[in-house]
Amino acid sequence: MREQRASAPRTKPAVLTRMRSAAGRGAPVVTYTLIGISVAVYLLQMIPGLGVTGAIRYAGLYSHPGYLEPWRMMTSVFAHGSILHLLLNMYTLWIFGQLLEGLLGRWRYLTLYLLAGLAGSVGVLWLAPPNMPVVGASGAIFGLMGAFLVIQRRLGGQSTQLFVLLGINLVIGFIPGMNVAWQAHLGGLAAGALIGFILVETRKRSQQRLQVWLLVAVGAVLVLLSLRYFLFPIA
Repeated sequence: MREQRASAPRTKPAVLTRMRSAAGRGAPVVTYTLIGISVAVYLLQMIPGLGVTGAIRYAGLYSHPGYLEPWRMMTSVFAHGSILHLLLNMYTLWIFGQLLEGLLGRWRYLTLYLLAGLAGSVGVLWLAPPNMPVVGASGAIFGLMGAFLVIQRRLGGQSTQLFVLLGINLVIGFIPGMNVAWQAHLGGLAAGALIGFILVETRKRSQQRLQVWLLVAVGAVLVLLSLRYFLFPIA
């Protein structure tokens, strides 16, 4: 049996094989993966009694020393409050994700998405009541929109339609009763625009090390801002 196993051809899971094949063809596999994770998390949220939403949503309270659960600042990015919320976010991610993943490359694109998502939670921490729970990828997606807008402007592309789309989405966040975390939108948008500026201004091969350090600096600043209640203790 050992000899048969040794001589048998090695096989790999079909999903892994297809993903590697898609990656080789230049398909937006990171965007596919982010959408897949968000859908899978939402399906888990739908299971009664499992309590997934309560376990991964974020509120400023979870950055307080007495209730510290900092991982929620990232886990909440992959949860959603309704099927409409999920569909709208995933549709926007599908549009901008394909564009930016091909433009920036997979790792830069993933870094942008995660840092913008963290920045969205930082926006909630500083601008929203500490007991207001939020979920959703909106902060990360606004980060993609902000980065794309800056990159397109710097490279001389037309951006009027994107300005309109961005403006509409921002205004919706301020309409009473819409139950939208505009704080996450602003945080993600600001970080995305900054990261987009860094990426487009350090795109030369000779500037790659500088680019990495600047992205690390953005992440460090976001981590520092996430320590709000440690830096400015409140009762």
